[in-house]
Amino acid sequence: MMRYPKIFSVLAVASLALATAGCAEETQSPDQDTSTQAGGGAAADEGPIKVGVVLDITGAGASLGVAERETIEMLTKKVNGDGGIDGRQLDVIIEDNQSTEDGAAKATSKLLTSDKVHILIGASRTGPSLAMRPLAEDAKIPMISLAANQKIVDGSTWVFKTAQNDRVVLERMADDMKKSGYHKIAIARDASGFGEGVPEMLTEIGKDAGIEVVAVEKFAPDATDFTAQMVNIRNSAPDAVLIWGIPPAAALAQKAYAQLGLDKPVYQSHGIGNQAFLDAAGDSANGLRAALGRMLIADQLDDDDPQKEVVTTFISDYEAAYDKGPSTFAGHAYDGFMIAVNSIDEAGTEPQALRDQIEKVADWPGVSGVFTMTPEDHSGLTKEALMIVTVEDGKWKMVEGSNR
Repeated sequence: MMRYPKIFSVLAVASLALATAGCAEETQSPDQDTSTQAGGGAAADEGPIKVGVVLDITGAGASLGVAERETIEMLTKKVNGDGGIDGRQLDVIIEDNQSTEDGAAKATSKLLTSDKVHILIGASRTGPSLAMRPLAEDAKIPMISLAANQKIVDGSTWVFKTAQNDRVVLERMADDMKKSGYHKIAIARDASGFGEGVPEMLTEIGKDAGIEVVAVEKFAPDATDFTAQMVNIRNSAPDAVLIWGIPPAAALAQKAYAQLGLDKPVYQSHGIGNQAFLDAAGDSANGLRAALGRMLIADQLDDDDPQKEVVTTFISDYEAAYDKGPSTFAGHAYDGFMIAVNSIDEAGTEPQALRDQIEKVADWPGVSGVFTMTPEDHSGLTKEALMIVTVEDGKWKMVEGSNR
């Protein structure tokens, strides 16, 4: 086992869960020739370890991708400074997809064919991740997305993800809606892949609780005017409203709702977990509810919470490196990078063995939750990874009882 520096000390023991009864047996399919595929060949476990990263560094997803890039750069420096993995240095190649599906596909193609990476990490959002998926599957190279939509991994062989699934987020929200007596829900959702299927999923999940979706409005990820959508939401007479998006659009929608004087309670998606949302939404954010990971409320966690030490160590190291706190999305990057590093440490860089190792992650405490991957579940998180959080005076606060 490699000796990790401070940020990895908690996970050095946890990474033993990746092994589960020894190293993975290599199960190369008859038609798989690793000598010709990206990252393969006789020298697959020699030379630098090539990690290809595709992020939304500019464009609509920049508030996610910049923090993810910073996290990966910080962690790469730590691993390489500690001697790498079995003496092999990480060669991390970061590409900006400019928050577009086409940009993600082009960057992924370059990383697979020209750079011949051993593993892919990214993208920051659902649409670009879905554009990457078929390329990773065809190349038979492991990919770890940092985005949320369950479609990214449904039926996948080579693709995994670290952001909590939209489904488990909605399950957590539905529990809170039922507890609060909210039955008629109006939804304003991102029109991109991130928001796709959300109304239908909430309808399915909330059926037994008597939850009904009474209106659905869409907005572009770069929208700035939400008046029409919010008027229609008001006219549907809901018990509560769900705004499903990422900053800045999610924050501007929150402000538009408040400026129209609408007084029904608001839920926001897990796409708002950064300071950019709080800064843009201002006072309008006070009182909203969201199902978010533990990092934003690390100081409010019980001492025996299995994620507390991991989360607080990550926050401390990120603040030391960048003089600011990390976002939820930085946490998704931490989890993706660490799962990749620990799996390579256990299985090497031969594609099939590395894929199999990622799929065996079990009871692994990360920033976004405690991960257990299976052949049927390449996300590895349940609704227990999420807490119901609100905003008070511009700060995140755990809703009482949400940890039980």
